[in-house]
Amino acid sequence: MIRKGYFLLFFIFLVVNLNADFKEGETLFKDKCSSCHKSYISFKKLKENFFERNNTLLNLTIPTENMLAWAIMESSKKIGDPNDPDMRPIEIEEYLKNYLANPDLNDSICDAHILKYYKKKEPMEISDEEAELLAQYFMGYKKNRLKNNPKPVKILTKDYDEKEILEKAVKEGKQIIVFATSQTCYFCKKMKKEVLSLTEVEEAINEDFIFLEVDVDFVKLPFDLKKHFKGMTPTFFFLTTGGELLHTYPGAWVKKDFLQILKENL
Repeated sequence: MIRKGYFLLFFIFLVVNLNADFKEGETLFKDKCSSCHKSYISFKKLKENFFERNNTLLNLTIPTENMLAWAIMESSKKIGDPNDPDMRPIEIEEYLKNYLANPDLNDSICDAHILKYYKKKEPMEISDEEAELLAQYFMGYKKNRLKNNPKPVKILTKDYDEKEILEKAVKEGKQIIVFATSQTCYFCKKMKKEVLSLTEVEEAINEDFIFLEVDVDFVKLPFDLKKHFKGMTPTFFFLTTGGELLHTYPGAWVKKDFLQILKENL
């Protein structure tokens, strides 16, 4: 019993300290880096800016905080091995110290297509402790963002406001998904449980879309979608930021196929 209690206390101590390190790293980033690195901008908007508008939409000369976190943790040039949780923080710390001390764009982990828009960064010295805190911040960035943002599902009621939805879509630079469902739809419930509730799917939706769930037995479909609805549930409607219909997908989908549908509509 004492042994089990010891390990429980150790686990609680470890979780509390990791969270504290993340918070300290977040504070450090805001104090030292946020004056140059802008806060979160959706990747959909970033892709439009760099790959469609040649950086004329945002005029970024330095990556945003979520671009940094993604480059370090998930890009093809990511730092360290995701399957080695002991060594990876050390490798990230070393990279941060070395790159900040000698910021050469040739050593950057950012996308090569984007580098041409960035200005040369001035050298910056950080201590071992600061490097450790920043590493913890970037490693916990995505998880913390998801925790602090509600799940990307808004269930529409009879008094929903289309104008409010569109204003939110424009503000966040996101497209709209309308999920037509009903209480008696077996495949709707199955897909919600086995696909839509998965973290990977929630992350993909939350990144680039506003997701609206509509029980068609009680609430009318928004954006004049009734004329496109064939009565099958589930049906997924993908709309532009302005509420114009792009594509319609009737039926239920497995995770792999639904993630592909999301990509096709970016």
